[in-house]
Amino acid sequence: METIDDWTQTLGAGALLGIAAVAIAVLLLLIIRFKVHAFIALVLVSLLTAFATGIPSQFVIPTLTTGFGSTLASVALLVGLGAMLGRLVEVSGGAQALADSLINRFGEQRAPLALGITSLIFGFPIFFDAGLVVLLPIVFTVARRLGGGVLRYALPTAGAFSVMHILVPPHPGPVAASGLLDANVGLVLLVGLVIALPTWYLSSYLFGLWAGRRIVLGVPNILSGGEEREPDANPPSPGLVIGLLLLPLVLIFLETGLNTLTSAGVLDGSAGWVNLLRVFGATPVALLITVLVASYVLGTRRGRGGEVVQGLLDSALGPVCAIILITGAGGMFGGVLRASGIGDALADALGDIGLPIVVAAFVISTLLRVAQGSATVALTTAAALVQPAVAAGGYTELQVVAIVLALAAGSVMLSHVNDSGFWLVGRFLEMDVKTTLKTWTVLETLLGLIAFALAAVVFALG
Repeated sequence: METIDDWTQTLGAGALLGIAAVAIAVLLLLIIRFKVHAFIALVLVSLLTAFATGIPSQFVIPTLTTGFGSTLASVALLVGLGAMLGRLVEVSGGAQALADSLINRFGEQRAPLALGITSLIFGFPIFFDAGLVVLLPIVFTVARRLGGGVLRYALPTAGAFSVMHILVPPHPGPVAASGLLDANVGLVLLVGLVIALPTWYLSSYLFGLWAGRRIVLGVPNILSGGEEREPDANPPSPGLVIGLLLLPLVLIFLETGLNTLTSAGVLDGSAGWVNLLRVFGATPVALLITVLVASYVLGTRRGRGGEVVQGLLDSALGPVCAIILITGAGGMFGGVLRASGIGDALADALGDIGLPIVVAAFVISTLLRVAQGSATVALTTAAALVQPAVAAGGYTELQVVAIVLALAAGSVMLSHVNDSGFWLVGRFLEMDVKTTLKTWTVLETLLGLIAFALAAVVFALG
């Protein structure tokens, strides 16, 4: 049976990039100027882009649904379960208790710093979207308590998860690039952390404070199931809430540790018990277990009957359905651009651009990111492109690590409408597209530029 893999794109890189640019412009025009709902606009533009790039008619719908479905596969479970956990933490008064504890310990002025540092720790093993959803109830509660708008608290938090996801193993992008370039993963982890901390401070914390003073947004009610309500008279202790938030962290660390020991040859990766434990460490399962535990300790054990807990969990899903669908549609748009061959065409055109290897790695990764949206695809494709030059270049071990991190920095640049993360952040914070471009897109670009500058310094010193 013929598949889209049997189809050959005949358009060149210039034509494909032109189509992508027009598609993005039309999408922004529909949403910003004509106020078309983002979900409808994304589906419509994805369909038109598929035809414009020459994808055969019989493959158009499968291409749309594949891009949509693959994004939902990674986002829907995490957002749904994370929203349920957030609802329980919020309604029980746990978010308020933890927020009060943070403020009392660090002070009101340092609350954004405390939230960001917490997110850096959580972001080590937890993927960007899962970690963001888990911590947003705390962010929203702190913002309600202290005022000043949600961005000054949310941007340092979201930026922390992003910088860890892009630069630090065991996240998939840097691990894949390390494998392609034969870089020392342990050294990538160490140098990645050294680069990640100042990058976060400059691009997310300081910029978050600056943007938060200029764009003051109200605190969304999306995770509280409606208008703000009074917390329980006897809220759970901050220690209990921290324990619940750490539970998925520990379970995900379990999978990470097993994968590391398997790669080192200490454990047999094909053993049944190893694979069983890996299942419990998978992010969706870890969040499911946490929601079950939270349902008991924050619900049943505190006198809430099963029907009440069920109602709370159900009320968490309605508000996030729009986020899930719009994020999936953003993945659909990016999937159409990838299926059209724009990445391959651009990769061929960029095969030899005569720049120093660390600069070329960053530029290629950036262009691939802007063209098709996925950071992981941009990172791995760019790593494959520079692999022959790295292998033949006689670079030191530290310089190869710097090249990996330059690739990672490029892969986060200029997040926009073909990136599912753009829609995830924008919709959770209830920002329109224009505001998301002025805040999240700028933050991600600063993050990429600063990380690249530091990676270039490491390369020069290597």
